[in-house]
Amino acid sequence: MNQGSIVATFLVVFRETLEASLIVAIILTALLRLGQKRYFPHVIWSSVIAIIGSIVTGAILLSLTDSLQGEIQTIIEGTISIVASTVLTYMIFWMDRQGRHIKSELEMRVEEVVTRGELFAILFLPFLAVYREGGETALFLVAVASQNSGAISFWGGISGFLLAALIAVGIFILGKRIPLRPFFRFTGFFLLLVAAGLLAYGVHELGEIGWIPSLIEHVWDINHVFNEKEGLGAFAKAIFGYNGNPSLTEVIVYVTYLVVIPLFLKNKQVQITPARN
Repeated sequence: MNQGSIVATFLVVFRETLEASLIVAIILTALLRLGQKRYFPHVIWSSVIAIIGSIVTGAILLSLTDSLQGEIQTIIEGTISIVASTVLTYMIFWMDRQGRHIKSELEMRVEEVVTRGELFAILFLPFLAVYREGGETALFLVAVASQNSGAISFWGGISGFLLAALIAVGIFILGKRIPLRPFFRFTGFFLLLVAAGLLAYGVHELGEIGWIPSLIEHVWDINHVFNEKEGLGAFAKAIFGYNGNPSLTEVIVYVTYLVVIPLFLKNKQVQITPARN
């Protein structure tokens, strides 16, 4: 298990768990404000079921990739990596756009379903939030494992989960104010690097079977200096998708992603920031 795999696993699990935990904390806070603590067990058990469902989803995806061989396995791993990169990118944009409004919208929704006595909706809200984040986590970890010879870090995942849960508890129970927007921007930057690596890896895998043209098979080969399978090279591969002998298509995709997506994200941030007089 290389340190890059530990960091990549920690970062993905931490970010996704924190988002899910914050949503659950907002729901519980809204119920508390409405004097509806009797619904707390419903929210907790709904969240637990969603976590179990996410673990099952991850196990199915892992068994699927492990049981396949040859070209089919390459297709599945390449497709999962590209899909994971797309979903990860969307998640970063969604959180940046909706983060400032999600609290008020969730509280309004909780108040509506409590007033109407819609028990199913009270169960469904936390389940959907947790399972969405958990399903994304499972997809990302399978993609990370596929580019690291099946290696994902159990302790990286556990530590990421526990730290995120502690932060959410601090916000809900202790009333701590934590500057989450700078934090999400900071982690979002590193997740963009992870997403770029996943995208390039997916292109590499589909290029291996001729689905995507390589243009030039190996633009360079520096594995004898910085080996992608050892030491710092393996660390860079796990987090940033480093490839010591990439094709021209991989290089174009990777560089284009890291130039276009951050610029597009910055533009969106400027558009949604109110002008100051």
